[in-house]
Amino acid sequence: MSIPLLDLQAQYNLIKDEIELAVLDVLRSGQYILGPKVEKFEKAVAEYCNVDYAVGVANGTDALVLTLDAMGIGPGDEVITSPFTFFATTESISRLGATPVFVDIDPQTYNLATDKIEARITSKTKAIIPVHIFGQPAEMDTINDIAARHSIKVIEDACQAIGADYRGRKVGSLGNAACFSFFPSKNLSGAGDGGIVVTGDKDLANRIRLLRQHGSPKKYYHSLIGYNSRLDALQAAILSVKLRYIDNWNSARREKAQYYNKLFEGTEIVTPKELDHVKHVYHLYIIKVPNRADVESALKGNGIGCGVYYPVPLHLQDVYGGLGYQEGDLPVSEATSHETLAIPLYPELGVEDMEKIADIVKEAIED
Repeated sequence: MSIPLLDLQAQYNLIKDEIELAVLDVLRSGQYILGPKVEKFEKAVAEYCNVDYAVGVANGTDALVLTLDAMGIGPGDEVITSPFTFFATTESISRLGATPVFVDIDPQTYNLATDKIEARITSKTKAIIPVHIFGQPAEMDTINDIAARHSIKVIEDACQAIGADYRGRKVGSLGNAACFSFFPSKNLSGAGDGGIVVTGDKDLANRIRLLRQHGSPKKYYHSLIGYNSRLDALQAAILSVKLRYIDNWNSARREKAQYYNKLFEGTEIVTPKELDHVKHVYHLYIIKVPNRADVESALKGNGIGCGVYYPVPLHLQDVYGGLGYQEGDLPVSEATSHETLAIPLYPELGVEDMEKIADIVKEAIED
């Protein structure tokens, strides 16, 4: 029997009656774009993250783009971020004509190495985008202190980390704004694309609301050049149901991650490092192994899903060749890209399946 990296059907089957009722309610309402379902979900997410405002948008990438745009970031500006993340983080910066500036990562958490940030700040730096990679919050107190000293903005890329805590505070409440994705693989997932921006800044929230709908404060009147980036009512209804379960699902992920950690004790396998002052939500369970290709082959050969996140760090992507980075410039990110592998982890994953996965990984390491 195969074991997928993520089993979306298992989650759906547990709450299918609630999901289907929510979808039917939207279909029968005739209100499919924005409207009361989206407003209700925005309010619930804002309360969950302990912030004042939330603005639903079409996807996590747009959440980043609209936030940067609303902050006035554009050509000639620089934004500091991680090279070890999904391309959307820097694509959003580049889409607005600004320049991503890469800082290497911490070898244990894979988040931004905070001791390397300040050296990369220039007069052109307008923001820092820390990525809470794989579900573990970045070191936000240090990042915020650096940003405050240099009068620059902090935008949390929390697309993989909804529900995570940093020193008792929810991600989403730790910077000037935060961006979430509801892509189907995320811990809180839609049945398609979706995203949201949360912030405590009323003016910023209002500007993002304008931008998401063609810069239009009312129909056919336009005060900004905007976008078409609205969260659908169908997605909002589905996500509203799932939001009620997210803490339980994240707790199950944490329990399973801890069990994996025990299964891999005493081996060469490096398991995720969770800092004492954070609550990691394990969007992905990432192991570091000396012979990744062999482990990947062994897992796939036994019908077990796995994935490489990320095979090429962003500073070495072809599209950023003009920025002048060379192999060796950000050695931790480069080594991590060659050595890490995601193995199955989701709330419904069974203990016997986890033990089977661990045995195959350990055998592959020993061969």
